[in-house]
Amino acid sequence: MGAQLRVYRRRIKSVKATKKITKAMELIASSRIVKAQQRVDASLPYTQELLRAISSAVSNGSSSHPLVTPNDSPKRAAVILLTADRGLAGAYSSAVIKEGEALNALLRERGITPTHYLVGRKSVAYYKFRERAIVKSLTGFTDQPTYENAKEIGEAVLEAFLNDSESAGVDEIHIVYTHFLNMAVQEVRVRQLLPIEVVEATTAQASEEPKGAAVPLYDFEPSAEAVLDALLPRYVENIIYTSMLLGAASEHAARRRAMKSASDNAEELIKDLSRRANQARQAEITQEISEIVGGADALSSASSGS
Repeated sequence: MGAQLRVYRRRIKSVKATKKITKAMELIASSRIVKAQQRVDASLPYTQELLRAISSAVSNGSSSHPLVTPNDSPKRAAVILLTADRGLAGAYSSAVIKEGEALNALLRERGITPTHYLVGRKSVAYYKFRERAIVKSLTGFTDQPTYENAKEIGEAVLEAFLNDSESAGVDEIHIVYTHFLNMAVQEVRVRQLLPIEVVEATTAQASEEPKGAAVPLYDFEPSAEAVLDALLPRYVENIIYTSMLLGAASEHAARRRAMKSASDNAEELIKDLSRRANQARQAEITQEISEIVGGADALSSASSGS
């Protein structure tokens, strides 16, 4: 009986040590979510103004730019998957990979061959294990991405999009990421980066300006096409960067939720093991009392017989 009690106490000690780790990871993830949200909020105004400038250039110039003109018969598409480098984040990475698989199936139904650009060790390990082709992979920064990371992947997909070769070029660019809505809700989204669908600037501004206000006219130097050449690559890089920031916030939220669940489960397990240890201790005490009483009765009987 004493050996069983020692086993329970050893397991309780082990679970308590695990709980300390999961609790610490939960607190770290909670603090990083706030910073990630602040980075997302700081990037949104630039993205909105960049899209407005692109809309104005398309509306007042030529809309036949290769980055905004869809291909009538697309053959290849670049698919960017944004997953995590580390685990212990619940179904965060697996949900992105699953949505990427659904996108691959949809593209193949349209007769389009997907090519993959992977961000995060989880997606890289998934594709390497299945011996699938990877055009480019980036790892080691998913929880704290920088603009340089987004620029590297953005330049790679833009180079493929502007390549006329059938074996190396792509006609569409899609990104699969996790959109951060709030601390409790994050959802996986698929977004087409190129060719982009731009709303006419006059229509968009008319809906934002007060009734009766004049719609501004633009004059581009040297030309609207030159402005698009400069703005569209930055737009693609910025969308990838914003998606990475949203993914990082979602990763921290998923890890916080997973670690809180692990801490709660550890607490329940500690209570259960403590209850079993108390039962084992009570059984041991009861057995000792029974042995003492039995010994006393035996001595009493022996003395009465003599």
